[in-house]
Amino acid sequence: MTHTPRPRAHWPRRQVLLGGAALALGLTPAAPAIARTGRTGARRLAFYNLHTSESVDVEYYAEGRYLREGLASLDRFMRDVRDGTRVRMNPRLYDLLFDLHARMDSIQPFHLISGYRSPGTNAFLRRRGGGVAKHSLHMRGLAADVRLPGRGLPQLWEAARGLRRGGVGLYTRSDFIHVDTGRVRAWGR
Repeated sequence: MTHTPRPRAHWPRRQVLLGGAALALGLTPAAPAIARTGRTGARRLAFYNLHTSESVDVEYYAEGRYLREGLASLDRFMRDVRDGTRVRMNPRLYDLLFDLHARMDSIQPFHLISGYRSPGTNAFLRRRGGGVAKHSLHMRGLAADVRLPGRGLPQLWEAARGLRRGGVGLYTRSDFIHVDTGRVRAWGR
């Protein structure tokens, strides 16, 4: 687990060599560490926080169960950056982001704009304007605002909508999409 700034992902030398060997044999190369392994295998997420410049790359699920340390690390990362409050985020949100990242076929980490929001932070953002919901799912640990370097927002929005696992909003002016594990709905565009 890492909480230091990492501007871009890199592949370890061994992984590159194994991938090259697999290609030479006509096989599919090994996936980079940030890529997804499937619903039954290990799951990991990587993020870069635009407000704090922190990064995290952590396995949160393996061998058929959620990993307490991995979830705690992600929950810490998703904290309210304005007042430091953190809560247990819903693991289904992490699974949604995991599946969205897999659909996007990217080795880049998500850029996190907002994870958990305390009621105070949510009220502050509402007063500033910008379409913040009074009863935002961010306050319940069910939502995140993200972007993915190298992928356009409309592409990311469409992929999230295609998962049909909650709400998906497109905020082109602010350069992010909102995803949550509430009822299935979409807005923006």
